[in-house]
Amino acid sequence: MTQMPRPRSPLQARVGEVTQRIMERSRGPRARYLDRIDAAAAAGPKRQGLGCANQAHGFAACGPADKAMLRSGHGANLAIVTAYNDMLSAHQPYETYPEMIRAAAREAGGVAQVAGGVPAMCDGVTQGEDGMELSLFSREVIALSTAVALSHQTFDSSVYLGICDKIVPGLVIGALAFGHLPAVFIPAGPMTSGLPNDEKSKIRQLFAEGKVNRDALLESEAAAYHGPGTCTFYGTANTNQMMMEIMGLHLPGASFVNPNTPLRDALTTAAAKRAMEITALGNAYTPLGRMLDEKAFVNSIIGLHATGGSTNHTLHLVAMAAAAGIKLTWDDFSDLAEVVPLLTRVYPNGKADVNHFHAAGGMAVVIGELLDAGLLHPDVATVNGEGLDSYTREPVLGHDGHLTWRDGAGTSADETVLRGAADPFAPTGGLKMLAGNIGRAIIKTSAIKAERHAIEAPVRIFHTQEELQSAFRAGELTSDMIAVVRFQGPKANGMPELHKLMPPLGVLQDRGLKVALVTDGRLSGASGKVPAAIHVTPEAAEGGDIAKLRDGDMLRVDAVSGRLDVLVDAAEWAARPLATADLTPSHFGTGRELFAPFRAAVGPADGGASIFAAL
Repeated sequence: MTQMPRPRSPLQARVGEVTQRIMERSRGPRARYLDRIDAAAAAGPKRQGLGCANQAHGFAACGPADKAMLRSGHGANLAIVTAYNDMLSAHQPYETYPEMIRAAAREAGGVAQVAGGVPAMCDGVTQGEDGMELSLFSREVIALSTAVALSHQTFDSSVYLGICDKIVPGLVIGALAFGHLPAVFIPAGPMTSGLPNDEKSKIRQLFAEGKVNRDALLESEAAAYHGPGTCTFYGTANTNQMMMEIMGLHLPGASFVNPNTPLRDALTTAAAKRAMEITALGNAYTPLGRMLDEKAFVNSIIGLHATGGSTNHTLHLVAMAAAAGIKLTWDDFSDLAEVVPLLTRVYPNGKADVNHFHAAGGMAVVIGELLDAGLLHPDVATVNGEGLDSYTREPVLGHDGHLTWRDGAGTSADETVLRGAADPFAPTGGLKMLAGNIGRAIIKTSAIKAERHAIEAPVRIFHTQEELQSAFRAGELTSDMIAVVRFQGPKANGMPELHKLMPPLGVLQDRGLKVALVTDGRLSGASGKVPAAIHVTPEAAEGGDIAKLRDGDMLRVDAVSGRLDVLVDAAEWAARPLATADLTPSHFGTGRELFAPFRAAVGPADGGASIFAAL
């Protein structure tokens, strides 16, 4: 039975104001971007204009039917850009997707080819290791690899197989360089629930204290990360999936369906067919570059706040928008956070995982609630057609195996996990911008108890996370402190996630100490209960004032007032010299020497920490 329409509020004033100012500041670069993709669309796919040898190379390895289709020039050619590897659990299911997509393309009267592959780092494997210093830069490599894949100029549309942290943002940036092509993102879904995430976190803290051995820790980790699919906590990977759905790049309800299920396979087939339907050859042409406009990016920020999503997207969304000629700032994030309620409690913001969230109503409820509250732009283009209303529906398989969509639940089935906008977990979003006399930073408040939203304590300086861990193991950290871990920014060493700081800092906090972290590095999207001012910019390696801090300085991290200040006499502060650090160990080994040009070119955190100048 179709639900009766619910009353819908007009667009919230702040959302409209922020959207309008983004449009105004982006007017020039956005217009130039649209001119470029319009020119590319007018030129059309070049496969029929290529030399005979060029064309023959393009279909040489195809089967007879596909070869005949490509030779004749009839039907669309669908590019598959894949981030498959079988080490990364979230991407392992993609192994079988290309054949499903090829079959769907043939049913739709066209051809699909794997245009290229992109790298896909597992941050879970590289956490605390040298490889983590390549993690953020892998986003740029993925964007470049996507461009190489599509540079053959023989495609009418594209699908993207990617889920995890830097992979989706990199794919979007690369795809936007070919914004005249339609693009559908195809997820693989989360692994089924294993050891609860809060239990895993407790074992990590016990291990940090020396109360359990490595065997117990490994058993816990293996029970949490136990099968194909995305990790079940609400970190960057699952925030990516929320973001792709609320921006209209997934089919409705596709984000959190488990891998290797009939529904998952049916959604993959449907996504490929939809990519074939929205090419310039038909009547529903939906080029990516026009679809991802200012309203779509504002919707993504609203979704980020409403779900308590990953801090990494304060970098990624800025870089993604720039690739479409749109200028986002941290002020946009901060101003929108003030009017967006927190609707979910998914670990690390609660005990539930993303499977519980999906069962409670998932994205259909979130999008419906935000639309009804006037917090989302409903009038946007999506791969499913005009408007976001279809994203309040959910996919189901009938008894005959036929995929259809029905009205979503409308209201939450579990209000400990998911709530409506009229009765949220918190009145404002889960991310806050900080500013003060050492720079600007981001803090995630949705997982922090209210009494810890403001911390004032003496500084303890560290230049690596290993230094802090060593001090913890030596029993040196016995009083209130704000740990400052600097020279971890993009120019210093690629801006690694410093997730291994969380267990020792969590132990200190549980012992009753006032503890916080300030860093120009990043944290995992799964980082939770310890107050952390991250992405400090300007970074220490660029002469930022974070390099002036000394042991014993009184520092205040205040997420209530949005301030980050050292409590030092202004004249003394101005005269202080900047500390330096030998960064040579971070510039060689594990391939890091190859990324010297990236470190030289990368911009600041509040500009997306990107190597690409404004396009």
